[in-house]
Amino acid sequence: MTMLRPRALPVLLLVLAVALAMVATLATSAEAARKKKRTVSWAPAATATITPGVQMYTEGSQCTANFVFTDRDGGVYVGYSAHCAGLGEATDTSGCGQESVPLGTRVTFERGGSQLSAGTVVGTGTLVYSSWVTMNRLGTTDPNTCDYNDFALVKVSAADVGKVNPSIPVFGGPTGIDTDGTAAGDQLFSYGNSSLRGGVELLSPKYGVSLGTSGDGWTHQLYTLTPGVPGDSGSAFVDADGKAIGTLSTLGLAPLPLSNNTGDLSRELAFAQQHSGIPGLRLALGTEPFAPALPGLGSLAGLL
Repeated sequence: MTMLRPRALPVLLLVLAVALAMVATLATSAEAARKKKRTVSWAPAATATITPGVQMYTEGSQCTANFVFTDRDGGVYVGYSAHCAGLGEATDTSGCGQESVPLGTRVTFERGGSQLSAGTVVGTGTLVYSSWVTMNRLGTTDPNTCDYNDFALVKVSAADVGKVNPSIPVFGGPTGIDTDGTAAGDQLFSYGNSSLRGGVELLSPKYGVSLGTSGDGWTHQLYTLTPGVPGDSGSAFVDADGKAIGTLSTLGLAPLPLSNNTGDLSRELAFAQQHSGIPGLRLALGTEPFAPALPGLGSLAGLL
């Protein structure tokens, strides 16, 4: 049997220490490379063509993009309403029990489209998550979740990722995600892009006020200077600090006509993070500072 001499032990320990140091260095390098892979280079906000507010078409149905999201591996996603990919009636509000187009369906990003003329296609993506599809798969029955969890994600094609910027047109941001809801009178800002407006972008920026949070925190009812109309569905709403509040879901008819309801983004995103299978799904912050103003009007803080 071979025996190690006492004086050989320090040499062996030194070799082991060097080997462990090399392993640690390689692991650190691998982690650094992985983190570098996660970084997304956004297009300049002034020239980006895929942003919050861009028109999104799914088998002829037009909605408006809300926020941009990323995953652990650098994938880029644009959000809109799950009902934009639904196959039911326009008056359907609950996502539980409703049919939708299948995941994998092609979605186009377009600008300038109207009811009378087609827009310019600026990119394509694939429907990869729908809260409606997911709730039906899970057998969700909670009425608030069914009624207000109206959120879907389209993964931007690799060829078009370089056209994306997460900043909200006109206002900038988002600066983060609001998690404590809204109170009556809170100021809100949005950017809709319904084709019913004939491509007139001056009508897209919206200023409004919250009527409060309801549905166990799942929804915020609100009024804007011009209400959201069909085609605005999915639009982003942010608060006076530029934090993401919600996504436009429905037009209220009673008891508050011409009001709108938004799904709470913090809850919609948490649900998607749990059930979408997208690793590291998170909101992308805007590259432009948040400035609550409309062109020619300055700050809107004193208009109430």
